[in-house]
Amino acid sequence: MSGPVIDAHQHLWRVEDGYTWLDDPALKPIRRTFTPADLRAQLAANGVDRSILVEGGRCDPDEAAVLLGYAAATPEIAGVVAWADPEDPGLAETIAGYRRLPGGHRLVGIRSQVQAEPDPFYLDRASVREGLRVIGSLGLAFDLVIRADQLPAAARCARALPSVRFALDHLGKPPIRAGEIEQWAADLAGLAACDNVTAKLSGLVTEADWESWTAGVLTPYISTAVDLFGVDRLMFGSDWPVCELAGGYRRWVTALREVLPERAVFGPVAARTYDLGRE
Repeated sequence: MSGPVIDAHQHLWRVEDGYTWLDDPALKPIRRTFTPADLRAQLAANGVDRSILVEGGRCDPDEAAVLLGYAAATPEIAGVVAWADPEDPGLAETIAGYRRLPGGHRLVGIRSQVQAEPDPFYLDRASVREGLRVIGSLGLAFDLVIRADQLPAAARCARALPSVRFALDHLGKPPIRAGEIEQWAADLAGLAACDNVTAKLSGLVTEADWESWTAGVLTPYISTAVDLFGVDRLMFGSDWPVCELAGGYRRWVTALREVLPERAVFGPVAARTYDLGRE
């Protein structure tokens, strides 16, 4: 299958704009501003044509203007997944406002920081699901950035909302560093049973030991995802620049191409998930 190689998950941020999560001392290597020029250099160096720019944990609607502005000026950015609160009663107007911004035509999805919600049943809330219905009705995907223990609630949510396209970020953050797989795999199976869900092979290197991970360490988790989703519902994502904490872009994409060379995960699934052909 031909077509561009697409990185389905990367970030850009300006540290002065409120990314307080970067204050963690362990994150010092990535506590700096990353620009479209930095991104273009990474894509070119790794044989990647386009990318999906995902909100970076700022949790502020003003971030959307910055990210969409980057997309308007950077052809390599195929789409933007912006932050919004699913429980916002003005959600539809918030999204309409995003679309009026320069680069608004590149809005392809919405994400909120579900992983930061202490309530394991957050995705079971009627108010959250109503917001997700709004997102789906507006033609956008919803990115699920969740902890492994939130996978069962995500599965219930996806089953209840079959018309909404969901993209699971980072395979639901499996406990790779601990070497655990069985419970995560069982819970992932419930979500994979929902045809409206695709999943990103992203963020795995930072769930492993940052220094010592190898392709072999990641293989059982990637193979489980292939068994459950099939390659036609999996997509490559770098999670750059976060992956710089664990060896960087080149190390991750080389490992993934070694373990899983199938062409589908490197572009077509992302194009379908984020409806990139609509332009």
